[in-house]
Amino acid sequence: MSVIIYHNPRCSKSRATLQLLKEKGIEPAIIEYLKTPPSTEQLDAILRKLGMEPRQLMRTKEAEYKEAGLDDETLDRAALIQAMVDHPKLIERPIVLANDKAAVGRPPENVLEIL
Repeated sequence: MSVIIYHNPRCSKSRATLQLLKEKGIEPAIIEYLKTPPSTEQLDAILRKLGMEPRQLMRTKEAEYKEAGLDDETLDRAALIQAMVDHPKLIERPIVLANDKAAVGRPPENVLEIL
């Protein structure tokens, strides 16, 4: 089984999710998304697997959210996805991909549902 985690090593939930995966004997491919953000196509596919709209995966309390005017309700899906690619700090973390599914590790146990 191929497992990918979009990880931020400075985030306690991300670290806990990675630890949980390792405790289950899974060595995921780790993508530090702040250094290597997903493309617009990848992020769109992740959102579809999550069954979420872009704003649901955004960290709306980050300064970049307000500074970029992302609270504008007229922005469409493509604009919001592009904003997350341009400002990866806005992407909620961690995201785990496995078995053609995705889960956000908040709480970390959420990812067990897709393994």
